[in-house]
Amino acid sequence: MANDPLFIIVAIACLAVLGILLLGIGSFAKGGEFNRKNANKIMRWRVGAQFVAVILIVGFVFIRQKMGGQ
Repeated sequence: MANDPLFIIVAIACLAVLGILLLGIGSFAKGGEFNRKNANKIMRWRVGAQFVAVILIVGFVFIRQKMGGQ
């Protein structure tokens, strides 16, 4: 499964979501001007990245089921 290109793309998408989440949590914890200016933008980026990741995960599962779990 690790050799499947779609699995690698899904893993990268999940790591991107994690990175954006950590950036948001870090800026929230630190506070200050950066957080005031960018908190909503970071949240929108996270929601968008999660949407893409979920679509990729569902697509991966669907394709794997159609292929018989190979």
